[in-house]
Amino acid sequence: MTEPADRAGRGALGHLRIADFSRVLAGPLATMVLGDLGADIVKVEQPGTGDDTRTWGPPWWESNGATTSTYYLGLNRNKRSLALDLCDEADLAVARRLCLGADVVVENFRVGTMARFGLDRDSLAAERPDLITCSITGFGSTGEGADLAGYDFLVQAMSGLMAVTGVVDGEPMKVGSAIVDKLTGLYAAIAILAAVEERRQTGLGQHVEVSLMGSALAGLLNVGSVHVITGQDPGRHGNRHPSIVPYQPYRAADGQVAIAAASPALWQRLCDVLDRPDLVADDRFVDNAARLVNSDALETEIESSLADGTVADWIDRLRTAGIPVGPINSVSEAFAAAEALGLDPVWVLGDGEDAFRSVRSPIGMSATPPTVRRRPPTNDEHGDELRREIAGG
Repeated sequence: MTEPADRAGRGALGHLRIADFSRVLAGPLATMVLGDLGADIVKVEQPGTGDDTRTWGPPWWESNGATTSTYYLGLNRNKRSLALDLCDEADLAVARRLCLGADVVVENFRVGTMARFGLDRDSLAAERPDLITCSITGFGSTGEGADLAGYDFLVQAMSGLMAVTGVVDGEPMKVGSAIVDKLTGLYAAIAILAAVEERRQTGLGQHVEVSLMGSALAGLLNVGSVHVITGQDPGRHGNRHPSIVPYQPYRAADGQVAIAAASPALWQRLCDVLDRPDLVADDRFVDNAARLVNSDALETEIESSLADGTVADWIDRLRTAGIPVGPINSVSEAFAAAEALGLDPVWVLGDGEDAFRSVRSPIGMSATPPTVRRRPPTNDEHGDELRREIAGG
Protein backbone atom coordinates (compact mmCIF):
# COMPACT_ATOMS: atom_id res chain seq x y z
CA MET A 1 0.00 0.00 0.00
CA THR A 2 1.33 3.47 -0.91
CA GLU A 3 1.28 5.97 1.96
CA PRO A 4 -0.10 9.49 1.36
CA ALA A 5 2.73 11.84 0.37
CA ASP A 6 1.75 14.53 2.88
CA ARG A 7 2.01 12.02 5.73
CA ALA A 8 5.55 11.07 4.83
CA GLY A 9 6.52 14.67 4.13
CA ARG A 10 5.63 16.08 7.53
CA GLY A 11 7.26 13.27 9.51
CA ALA A 12 5.92 11.51 12.57
CA LEU A 13 6.75 14.51 14.79
CA GLY A 14 5.89 17.27 12.34
CA HIS A 15 3.46 18.74 14.88
CA LEU A 16 6.16 19.44 17.48
CA ARG A 17 8.42 22.44 18.03
CA ILE A 18 11.50 21.93 20.19
CA ALA A 19 13.35 24.88 21.75
CA ASP A 20 16.88 23.50 21.96
CA PHE A 21 19.23 25.30 24.35
CA SER A 22 21.67 22.37 24.46
CA ARG A 23 25.14 22.16 23.02
CA VAL A 24 28.02 19.74 22.40
CA LEU A 25 26.71 16.14 22.05
CA ALA A 26 24.05 14.56 24.28
CA GLY A 27 21.42 17.28 23.93
CA PRO A 28 22.05 18.00 20.24
CA LEU A 29 21.86 14.28 19.50
CA ALA A 30 18.50 14.01 21.27
CA THR A 31 17.07 16.95 19.32
CA MET A 32 18.56 15.76 16.02
CA VAL A 33 16.81 12.41 16.45
CA LEU A 34 13.53 14.29 16.99
CA GLY A 35 14.32 16.58 14.06
CA ASP A 36 14.97 13.63 11.75
CA LEU A 37 11.46 12.46 12.66
CA GLY A 38 9.95 15.78 11.58
CA ALA A 39 10.06 18.05 14.64
CA ASP A 40 10.90 21.73 14.13
CA ILE A 41 14.12 22.21 16.09
CA VAL A 42 15.09 25.77 17.01
CA LYS A 43 18.72 25.68 18.09
CA VAL A 44 19.50 28.56 20.46
CA GLU A 45 23.18 29.53 20.38
CA GLN A 46 25.49 32.08 21.92
CA PRO A 47 25.99 35.05 19.57
CA GLY A 48 29.35 34.99 17.85
CA THR A 49 30.69 31.66 19.09
CA GLY A 50 27.68 29.36 18.89
CA ASP A 51 27.83 25.70 19.84
CA ASP A 52 31.22 24.71 21.26
CA THR A 53 31.59 21.95 18.68
CA ARG A 54 31.66 24.41 15.78
CA THR A 55 35.38 24.84 16.48
CA TRP A 56 36.20 21.24 17.42
CA GLY A 57 38.45 20.38 14.53
CA PRO A 58 40.15 19.28 12.46
CA PRO A 59 38.75 17.63 10.47
CA TRP A 60 36.82 20.45 8.76
CA TRP A 61 34.31 20.80 5.93
CA GLU A 62 34.45 23.81 3.67
CA SER A 63 31.30 24.83 1.81
CA ASN A 64 30.13 28.15 0.38
CA GLY A 65 33.15 29.87 1.86
CA ALA A 66 32.45 28.64 5.41
CA THR A 67 34.62 26.25 7.43
CA THR A 68 32.84 24.02 9.94
CA SER A 69 33.96 21.08 12.05
CA THR A 70 32.71 17.66 11.03
CA TYR A 71 31.93 17.10 14.73
CA TYR A 72 29.29 19.84 14.70
CA LEU A 73 27.94 18.74 11.34
CA GLY A 74 27.32 15.21 12.62
CA LEU A 75 24.87 16.38 15.30
CA ASN A 76 22.92 19.33 13.99
CA ARG A 77 21.06 18.60 10.78
CA ASN A 78 17.34 19.44 10.54
CA LYS A 79 17.64 22.48 12.81
CA ARG A 80 17.24 26.23 12.55
CA SER A 81 19.68 28.46 14.43
CA LEU A 82 18.81 31.51 16.54
CA ALA A 83 21.55 33.41 18.37
CA LEU A 84 20.41 34.83 21.72
CA ASP A 85 22.37 36.36 24.58
CA LEU A 86 20.38 35.39 27.67
CA CYS A 87 22.11 38.15 29.62
CA ASP A 88 20.55 40.69 27.26
CA GLU A 89 17.05 41.72 28.36
CA ALA A 90 15.61 41.88 24.86
CA ASP A 91 17.10 38.53 23.82
CA LEU A 92 15.91 36.92 27.05
CA ALA A 93 12.39 38.10 26.26
CA VAL A 94 12.66 36.41 22.84
CA ALA A 95 13.92 33.23 24.51
CA ARG A 96 10.97 33.22 26.90
CA ARG A 97 8.46 33.67 24.07
CA LEU A 98 10.19 30.87 22.18
CA CYS A 99 9.87 28.54 25.17
CA LEU A 100 6.22 29.43 25.79
CA GLY A 101 5.45 28.74 22.13
CA ALA A 102 7.25 25.41 22.02
CA ASP A 103 6.13 21.91 22.90
CA VAL A 104 9.43 20.90 24.46
CA VAL A 105 12.40 22.82 25.89
CA VAL A 106 15.74 20.98 26.04
CA GLU A 107 18.83 22.23 27.90
CA ASN A 108 22.11 20.97 29.33
CA PHE A 109 23.37 24.02 31.20
CA ARG A 110 24.82 23.82 34.68
CA VAL A 111 22.10 23.04 37.22
CA GLY A 112 20.20 26.21 38.12
CA THR A 113 21.09 28.21 35.01
CA MET A 114 17.67 28.02 33.37
CA ALA A 115 16.01 28.97 36.68
CA ARG A 116 18.26 31.99 36.95
CA PHE A 117 16.90 33.22 33.63
CA GLY A 118 13.30 32.27 34.41
CA LEU A 119 13.29 29.56 31.73
CA ASP A 120 12.95 26.49 33.94
CA ARG A 121 9.87 24.31 34.13
CA ASP A 122 8.46 25.94 37.28
CA SER A 123 8.81 29.44 35.86
CA LEU A 124 7.23 28.56 32.50
CA ALA A 125 4.51 26.16 33.66
CA ALA A 126 2.46 28.94 35.25
CA GLU A 127 1.63 30.06 31.70
CA ARG A 128 2.08 26.74 29.93
CA PRO A 129 1.17 23.79 32.17
CA ASP A 130 1.35 21.52 29.12
CA LEU A 131 4.99 22.43 28.40
CA ILE A 132 7.54 19.61 28.54
CA THR A 133 11.05 20.49 29.68
CA CYS A 134 14.13 18.28 29.55
CA SER A 135 17.38 18.78 31.44
CA ILE A 136 20.50 16.78 30.66
CA THR A 137 22.91 16.80 33.60
CA GLY A 138 26.23 15.23 34.43
CA PHE A 139 25.41 13.72 37.81
CA GLY A 140 21.82 14.70 38.60
CA SER A 141 20.33 17.93 39.91
CA THR A 142 19.64 17.31 43.60
CA GLY A 143 22.59 15.53 45.22
CA GLU A 144 26.23 16.37 45.72
CA GLY A 145 26.88 15.84 42.02
CA ALA A 146 24.62 18.71 40.97
CA ASP A 147 27.52 21.18 40.88
CA LEU A 148 29.89 18.91 38.96
CA ALA A 149 30.49 19.40 35.25
CA GLY A 150 29.87 16.27 33.21
CA TYR A 151 31.89 15.20 30.17
CA ASP A 152 31.75 11.89 28.33
CA PHE A 153 35.35 10.90 29.05
CA LEU A 154 35.01 11.84 32.72
CA VAL A 155 31.86 9.77 33.11
CA GLN A 156 33.35 6.83 31.22
CA ALA A 157 36.07 6.89 33.89
CA MET A 158 33.74 7.35 36.87
CA SER A 159 31.01 4.92 35.78
CA GLY A 160 33.19 1.81 35.56
CA LEU A 161 32.99 1.70 31.78
CA MET A 162 36.73 2.23 31.37
CA ALA A 163 37.42 -0.41 34.03
CA VAL A 164 35.78 -3.07 31.86
CA THR A 165 37.23 -1.85 28.55
CA GLY A 166 40.68 -2.75 27.23
CA VAL A 167 42.99 -5.74 27.34
CA VAL A 168 42.97 -7.87 30.46
CA ASP A 169 46.40 -6.89 31.75
CA GLY A 170 46.45 -3.39 30.28
CA GLU A 171 45.26 0.00 31.47
CA PRO A 172 41.58 0.95 31.60
CA MET A 173 40.51 2.28 28.20
CA LYS A 174 37.75 4.60 27.04
CA VAL A 175 35.45 3.55 24.22
CA GLY A 176 36.53 4.94 20.85
CA SER A 177 33.51 7.22 20.49
CA ALA A 178 31.55 9.28 23.02
CA ILE A 179 29.29 6.42 24.02
CA VAL A 180 28.00 7.95 27.28
CA ASP A 181 26.87 11.15 25.55
CA LYS A 182 25.17 9.06 22.88
CA LEU A 183 23.35 6.87 25.38
CA THR A 184 22.24 9.96 27.27
CA GLY A 185 20.94 11.63 24.13
CA LEU A 186 18.97 8.56 23.12
CA TYR A 187 17.52 8.10 26.63
CA ALA A 188 16.53 11.78 26.58
CA ALA A 189 14.79 11.43 23.21
CA ILE A 190 12.87 8.38 24.47
CA ALA A 191 11.82 10.19 27.65
CA ILE A 192 10.68 13.26 25.70
CA LEU A 193 8.53 11.10 23.43
CA ALA A 194 7.04 9.36 26.48
CA ALA A 195 6.21 12.76 28.00
CA VAL A 196 4.59 13.89 24.73
CA GLU A 197 2.40 10.78 24.72
CA GLU A 198 1.47 11.26 28.38
CA ARG A 199 0.52 14.87 27.62
CA ARG A 200 -1.73 13.66 24.82
CA GLN A 201 -3.64 11.66 27.40
CA THR A 202 -3.72 14.21 30.23
CA GLY A 203 -3.10 17.61 28.66
CA LEU A 204 -0.28 18.22 31.13
CA GLY A 205 3.44 18.57 30.65
CA GLN A 206 6.23 17.49 32.96
CA HIS A 207 9.95 17.82 33.55
CA VAL A 208 12.31 15.17 32.21
CA GLU A 209 15.85 14.73 33.49
CA VAL A 210 18.55 12.38 32.21
CA SER A 211 22.08 12.30 33.63
CA LEU A 212 25.28 11.14 31.99
CA MET A 213 26.19 9.06 35.03
CA GLY A 214 22.79 7.39 35.22
CA SER A 215 22.87 6.65 31.50
CA ALA A 216 26.36 5.18 31.75
CA LEU A 217 25.39 2.88 34.61
CA ALA A 218 22.21 1.79 32.81
CA GLY A 219 24.29 1.27 29.67
CA LEU A 220 26.53 -1.24 31.44
CA LEU A 221 23.54 -3.62 31.16
CA ASN A 222 24.67 -7.21 31.81
CA VAL A 223 28.01 -5.98 33.20
CA GLY A 224 26.25 -3.75 35.71
CA SER A 225 23.87 -6.57 36.53
CA VAL A 226 26.82 -8.68 37.66
CA HIS A 227 27.57 -6.18 40.42
CA VAL A 228 23.97 -5.37 41.36
CA ILE A 229 22.98 -9.03 41.72
CA THR A 230 26.18 -10.69 42.96
CA GLY A 231 28.20 -7.83 44.45
CA GLN A 232 31.17 -8.79 42.28
CA ASP A 233 33.29 -6.21 40.49
CA PRO A 234 33.55 -7.18 36.80
CA GLY A 235 36.96 -6.86 35.20
CA ARG A 236 38.25 -6.48 31.66
CA HIS A 237 38.01 -9.28 29.12
CA GLY A 238 39.60 -7.61 26.11
CA ASN A 239 37.74 -8.71 22.99
CA ARG A 240 36.26 -11.74 24.69
CA HIS A 241 32.75 -11.93 26.10
CA PRO A 242 32.47 -12.43 29.87
CA SER A 243 29.76 -15.08 29.49
CA ILE A 244 29.83 -16.55 25.97
CA VAL A 245 32.50 -18.63 24.17
CA PRO A 246 33.30 -18.62 21.27
CA TYR A 247 32.42 -14.95 20.85
CA GLN A 248 35.55 -12.99 19.88
CA PRO A 249 38.05 -12.32 17.08
CA TYR A 250 40.18 -15.27 15.96
CA ARG A 251 43.23 -15.11 13.72
CA ALA A 252 43.10 -16.58 10.23
CA ALA A 253 45.95 -16.71 7.69
CA ASP A 254 45.85 -13.00 6.79
CA GLY A 255 44.04 -11.29 9.66
CA GLN A 256 41.34 -11.60 12.29
CA VAL A 257 37.76 -12.71 11.86
CA ALA A 258 34.98 -12.10 14.40
CA ILE A 259 32.98 -15.24 15.24
CA ALA A 260 29.87 -15.28 17.42
CA ALA A 261 28.81 -18.87 17.99
CA ALA A 262 26.49 -17.95 20.84
CA SER A 263 24.39 -21.10 21.14
CA PRO A 264 24.93 -24.86 21.41
CA ALA A 265 23.67 -25.33 17.85
CA LEU A 266 26.05 -22.71 16.48
CA TRP A 267 28.94 -24.26 18.42
CA GLN A 268 28.20 -27.63 16.86
CA ARG A 269 27.92 -26.05 13.41
CA LEU A 270 31.22 -24.22 13.86
CA CYS A 271 33.00 -27.44 14.75
CA ASP A 272 31.49 -29.06 11.66
CA VAL A 273 32.74 -26.29 9.34
CA LEU A 274 36.19 -26.41 10.96
CA ASP A 275 36.13 -30.20 10.52
CA ARG A 276 36.91 -30.55 14.22
CA PRO A 277 34.53 -33.13 15.71
CA ASP A 278 37.15 -33.67 18.39
CA LEU A 279 36.31 -30.27 19.90
CA VAL A 280 32.70 -31.32 20.48
CA ALA A 281 33.85 -34.45 22.28
CA ASP A 282 36.49 -32.66 24.34
CA ASP A 283 35.45 -32.35 28.00
CA ARG A 284 37.12 -28.92 28.15
CA PHE A 285 34.62 -27.60 25.61
CA VAL A 286 31.56 -29.70 26.34
CA ASP A 287 29.33 -26.71 27.14
CA ASN A 288 29.55 -22.94 27.34
CA ALA A 289 30.59 -22.94 30.99
CA ALA A 290 33.45 -25.32 30.25
CA ARG A 291 34.49 -23.33 27.18
CA LEU A 292 34.54 -20.15 29.27
CA VAL A 293 36.97 -21.71 31.77
CA ASN A 294 39.13 -23.05 28.97
CA SER A 295 38.88 -20.14 26.54
CA ASP A 296 42.67 -19.87 26.11
CA ALA A 297 42.95 -23.48 25.03
CA LEU A 298 39.92 -23.13 22.75
CA GLU A 299 41.38 -20.06 21.09
CA THR A 300 44.52 -22.04 20.27
CA GLU A 301 42.50 -24.89 18.79
CA ILE A 302 40.24 -22.68 16.69
CA GLU A 303 43.11 -20.57 15.36
CA SER A 304 45.06 -23.69 14.41
CA SER A 305 42.13 -24.62 12.17
CA LEU A 306 41.62 -21.13 10.77
CA ALA A 307 45.31 -20.82 9.83
CA ASP A 308 44.81 -22.62 6.52
CA GLY A 309 42.43 -19.99 5.08
CA THR A 310 42.05 -16.26 4.62
CA VAL A 311 39.55 -14.02 6.38
CA ALA A 312 37.48 -13.81 3.18
CA ASP A 313 37.53 -17.61 2.78
CA TRP A 314 36.36 -18.25 6.31
CA ILE A 315 33.66 -15.59 6.19
CA ASP A 316 32.26 -17.22 3.08
CA ARG A 317 32.39 -20.73 4.55
CA LEU A 318 30.99 -19.79 7.94
CA ARG A 319 28.21 -17.59 6.56
CA THR A 320 27.19 -20.36 4.18
CA ALA A 321 26.77 -22.55 7.27
CA GLY A 322 24.67 -19.88 9.00
CA ILE A 323 27.29 -18.94 11.59
CA PRO A 324 27.44 -15.24 12.58
CA VAL A 325 30.82 -14.01 11.36
CA GLY A 326 32.38 -10.84 10.00
CA PRO A 327 35.60 -8.96 9.34
CA ILE A 328 37.06 -6.32 11.67
CA ASN A 329 36.50 -3.25 9.51
CA SER A 330 37.93 0.21 9.55
CA VAL A 331 35.30 2.98 9.57
CA SER A 332 35.60 3.45 5.81
CA GLU A 333 35.33 -0.30 5.28
CA ALA A 334 32.26 -0.38 7.55
CA PHE A 335 30.42 2.18 5.42
CA ALA A 336 31.37 0.31 2.26
CA ALA A 337 30.14 -2.94 3.79
CA ALA A 338 26.85 -1.34 4.83
CA GLU A 339 26.41 -0.04 1.29
CA ALA A 340 27.10 -3.50 -0.14
CA LEU A 341 24.58 -5.02 2.28
CA GLY A 342 21.89 -2.64 1.05
CA LEU A 343 21.65 -0.39 4.10
CA ASP A 344 22.27 2.89 2.19
CA PRO A 345 24.14 4.41 5.17
CA VAL A 346 24.65 7.98 3.92
CA TRP A 347 22.15 10.77 3.33
CA VAL A 348 23.05 13.34 0.66
CA LEU A 349 21.33 16.73 0.58
CA GLY A 350 22.00 18.88 -2.49
CA ASP A 351 24.24 18.35 -5.49
CA GLY A 352 27.83 18.88 -6.51
CA GLU A 353 30.80 19.77 -4.35
CA ASP A 354 28.66 21.58 -1.78
CA ALA A 355 26.27 18.65 -1.26
CA PHE A 356 25.90 17.83 2.43
CA ARG A 357 26.58 14.23 3.40
CA SER A 358 25.36 12.81 6.71
CA VAL A 359 25.15 9.41 8.38
CA ARG A 360 21.65 8.07 7.79
CA SER A 361 19.32 7.55 10.73
CA PRO A 362 19.02 3.83 11.55
CA ILE A 363 15.26 4.19 12.08
CA GLY A 364 12.96 2.75 9.43
CA MET A 365 9.25 3.69 9.34
CA SER A 366 6.93 2.70 6.52
CA ALA A 367 4.70 5.79 6.59
CA THR A 368 6.74 8.57 8.18
CA PRO A 369 10.43 7.74 7.74
CA PRO A 370 13.17 10.01 9.07
CA THR A 371 14.42 12.54 6.54
CA VAL A 372 17.17 15.11 6.20
CA ARG A 373 15.53 18.39 5.20
CA ARG A 374 18.08 20.93 6.35
CA ARG A 375 21.86 20.88 6.52
CA PRO A 376 23.32 21.97 9.87
CA PRO A 377 22.82 25.74 10.17
CA THR A 378 25.40 28.46 10.51
CA ASN A 379 25.14 30.40 13.76
CA ASP A 380 21.99 32.57 13.69
CA GLU A 381 21.30 31.54 10.10
CA HIS A 382 17.56 31.67 10.76
CA GLY A 383 17.62 34.48 13.31
CA ASP A 384 15.51 36.97 11.34
CA GLU A 385 12.80 34.52 10.31
CA LEU A 386 12.58 33.01 13.79
CA ARG A 387 12.35 36.38 15.50
CA ARG A 388 9.45 37.24 13.17
CA GLU A 389 7.74 33.90 13.88
CA ILE A 390 8.20 34.26 17.63
CA ALA A 391 6.96 37.85 17.67
CA GLY A 392 3.93 36.86 15.63
CA GLY A 393 3.24 33.75 17.67
